[in-house]
Amino acid sequence: MKLAVGDKFESIIQKSDLVSRDLSWLKFNERVLDQSKKEHRSIFEKLKFLAITASNLDEFFMIRVGSLYNYLDYDKERIDYSGLREEPFKAKLMKDCQQFHAEQHQHFIENVLPRLGEEGISLVNTSRLTADEQEKVRQYFQKAIYPMLTPMVYDGYRTFPILMNKLLIFGVVTTSPGEKKDMRKLSFVQIPANIPRFFEIERDNMLLLIPIEEVIRENIVSLFRNVEIEAVSLFRITRNGDFTLEESEDMDANFLEEVKRKLMERKTGRVVRIEIEEGYSKWMLNSLLERWNLKSDSVFLVKRSSMIDFTGFWQIVGNKKFRDRLPQIPEPVKPLSLRDEGTADIFEILKEKDILLHHPYNNIDSILDLIEKAADDPDVMAIKMTIYRLAKESRITKALLKAAENGKHVSVLFEVKARFDEENNIREAKKLQKAGCFVIYGITHLKTHTKLLLIVRKDRNEITRFVHLGSGNYNEDTARLYTDIGLLTTNEVLANDVSEFFNVITGHSMPSQYQNLITAPRDMRNQLIEYIEQEAENARNGLPSGIFIKVNSLEDSEIIYALYRASQAGVIIKLVIRGICCLRPGRPGLSENIEVISIVGDFLEHSRIYHFHNNGQTRTYAGSADMMVRSFDKRLESLFKVESPLLEKQLMNILAFNLRDNFNSYVMQEDGTYLAKEPKNGEEVFNVHKEFFNLDPDKVMQVRLIG
Repeated sequence: MKLAVGDKFESIIQKSDLVSRDLSWLKFNERVLDQSKKEHRSIFEKLKFLAITASNLDEFFMIRVGSLYNYLDYDKERIDYSGLREEPFKAKLMKDCQQFHAEQHQHFIENVLPRLGEEGISLVNTSRLTADEQEKVRQYFQKAIYPMLTPMVYDGYRTFPILMNKLLIFGVVTTSPGEKKDMRKLSFVQIPANIPRFFEIERDNMLLLIPIEEVIRENIVSLFRNVEIEAVSLFRITRNGDFTLEESEDMDANFLEEVKRKLMERKTGRVVRIEIEEGYSKWMLNSLLERWNLKSDSVFLVKRSSMIDFTGFWQIVGNKKFRDRLPQIPEPVKPLSLRDEGTADIFEILKEKDILLHHPYNNIDSILDLIEKAADDPDVMAIKMTIYRLAKESRITKALLKAAENGKHVSVLFEVKARFDEENNIREAKKLQKAGCFVIYGITHLKTHTKLLLIVRKDRNEITRFVHLGSGNYNEDTARLYTDIGLLTTNEVLANDVSEFFNVITGHSMPSQYQNLITAPRDMRNQLIEYIEQEAENARNGLPSGIFIKVNSLEDSEIIYALYRASQAGVIIKLVIRGICCLRPGRPGLSENIEVISIVGDFLEHSRIYHFHNNGQTRTYAGSADMMVRSFDKRLESLFKVESPLLEKQLMNILAFNLRDNFNSYVMQEDGTYLAKEPKNGEEVFNVHKEFFNLDPDKVMQVRLIG
């Protein structure tokens, strides 16, 4: 029997030993959407997760679909992990994106909209308002919106206007009285991003939310006087935002200018998606498709009963009126290694022992307080750190400025290529540079993703180096929502490693080796493969073996095939991969001994932990690196070894708790799909995002991952 084209592609995909990175990412966003469907979640949480799926999808189209178009537009060959070439893969990807988009909007219409009223919220258009309320809306339009709108006509005499990425846009087809139909003109009205998504009106105990597009739609005739409006179509475009900085031998101001220029290009990059409301003008849409060289599968139709751009729900979720109706995160608890220290001086504590921080269960204030204390301490001589993303009102920037004012040597590597945070990082870096800090604007052809802090302090005749190494950004905002690992230590071996690594980052140094640090792009892939192969060798020799890894993404094929070989040798492999996973677990003859779970819930899982049993001589690392090609080849990354028995047990316990979770977990199947993991008969619910607030130190010390 001959296979249909779609079935043929599906057969090729399933035969591959690897799962497509992009198709795997879509499965991740499905798991985020599933959080919005959970019955236990409030309407505000449902809106929050819908907004997250929308912003995730925006970035996916800008970066991943944008990258695919870079191959298509320039006729470059690309074979996906799925085994498909560019055009067939795009057809499959767009089909899956269309299905996801339909599921998003169906969930909103059927499950979310009907429940808004229970919370005293009503999403309405102007026809459902009283006369007084309609007058309020009219006044709002006249005074606050009308002056900000700029109709831009496109015809044979005017060039096509620049339509901005991710803005709501009205396409208005008009004709002049008496003119022929083929003389119609197309105008665009873009809704500025700084206008709130909803106009709010309070009515008794209800909060009425009128989408801004409905306010403008009702009054759009005032922008087109003495002409006939044939059609008004609401749409939104997504542009290619994928770019890579070319290698450059220069490290001068031209580098910064190149970053700024690339940021500007995002505003005019090729269009990769059109979201459009039903009832649109076919003439207008055909004109846009022809202009932007798009096919119909890049057009995403939105019903009038839904709305374009779910990221607008953040206005509802963040409304002060509903603050008490959002689930409250428990107060952070003290780290296990810092439980009984009271108000003792942090510098003195760290001279005696290491501290492992697990955010958000442990407060990030421990790190912020340390930096602020170092800025004021007359005995601190130098502060060095890498910065990838910062909070908008960052305590770290303020502390570093103060340290510079106090005459300390401050050197900071700002990664100005941190995607979508480039402008904020450039602004913060310039502040520090003006204050006299030594600022490095990243390394041209590599992203500095490693998270390192080094404080040099003179105490009498002794020099002590205080080090922080972590998996997360020095960002006090995201630290409340992301799970991350951080190590505070004065361990001389790690301090030497970190000092050497800073010299690599900021200068021209190539140390022969590190003792307790694994770094990329030089050693990381090979070192991890060596550890995986050691487990395989142990298994073949009948020795205990096991690999337990927790990361955001697993995409590197060399690592994946090393894990396959280890599985075939009999190694038990358990992987906790939040997002992309290109490995196929449980395939007979290939990966029977590999289990993959993904945890998606109240907190965003961001910590990276690598544990190798090594016949009882365990190796346990944590750090900033995922198992991706970009992490190993295109980024400065680090993983640090944890040797303290208590701290290593804590990391092992994090892995054990993740594997026990039956509330937020999804189990990956061989075909790349995921099934929610639920309590088995008689099993209690184990929610990992609650259990870490109630750790029992004695039980942590008893944790075992093998046997």
